[in-house]
Amino acid sequence: MMGTQGMVGVIGGGAWGTALAQVAAAAGPSLLWAREPEVVASINERHENSLFLAGVALDPAVRATADLEALAGCEALLVVTPAQHMRAVLASMPRLSSPLILCAKGMEDSTRKLMHDVAREEQPDAPIAVLSGPTFAHEVAARKPAAVTLAVDDAAIGERLRARLARPWFRPYLSDDVIGAEIGGAVKNVLAIACGVVDGCGLGLNARAALISRGFAEMTRFGLARGARAETLAGLSGLGDLVLTCSSTDSRNFSLGKGLGEGRSAADLLADRRTVAEGAFTAPVLHRAAAEAGIDMPIVAAVCALLAGQASVGDVVERLLARPLRSEGV
Repeated sequence: MMGTQGMVGVIGGGAWGTALAQVAAAAGPSLLWAREPEVVASINERHENSLFLAGVALDPAVRATADLEALAGCEALLVVTPAQHMRAVLASMPRLSSPLILCAKGMEDSTRKLMHDVAREEQPDAPIAVLSGPTFAHEVAARKPAAVTLAVDDAAIGERLRARLARPWFRPYLSDDVIGAEIGGAVKNVLAIACGVVDGCGLGLNARAALISRGFAEMTRFGLARGARAETLAGLSGLGDLVLTCSSTDSRNFSLGKGLGEGRSAADLLADRRTVAEGAFTAPVLHRAAAEAGIDMPIVAAVCALLAGQASVGDVVERLLARPLRSEGV
């Protein structure tokens, strides 16, 4: 498992990748790869990611590089690239044997596969783990308390990874339900867009609470059908992350939905964004996967219709409110 002594690599120089590099640096060096030369320069020269995480002082043990192959010898790699780019990034690296900790939340558009399947195809010798949970990057980077799920099939590898990443303020809880951890993170992003729409429309807190609850039912239906465990979906990487992302404009997905609810177009909102709202890319993939499996996900379908410009906010709200009444567990 050990490569470059004690070093953790981070693939992706956005806010979340930078925050995770900060976590790893508390117990040893971390090396962050970024596409943007200005990010590499800012971290190495000023100990700050001024482009994506301005105002947060980084540990001097965080270093940055523009050379992806420089990460190949690290003892573990946190993969924080957007979901739709993960395959290409992993394919461009040498054959790896160190653990890959996947931190992107989504499904691949062209294959409808989860990220752990993509990673196993491109790096078959590397053990795969998934890190997911209710976290905002700026809080983690500022060392405010957070807890996450660290899901990995091999318990021994999981214990070693947890020991390397755990801090008093950053608590990973181990699981062997990799599928469940991934599905919670992917589905909650789409539901956060819907909750943002509710907020943007001024429909109130009662409506948002109802949407979170019914959205969790959709997450559970889809997750169980794909082999996830119910307790994982009700844990940090599922319900926990859902509650956080559906409740704050610090969430990129919630902010996107809020803009839609206020009447702005999806094209304008997505064009304005420096960072990625993964739910916008996951929604159509998730909708197709659910339809193919015969899984009812009306909130996900509504978000897809809004993003594609196929329905107005008023039409979508009316359609959801007009659905037949049924037992709560259905």
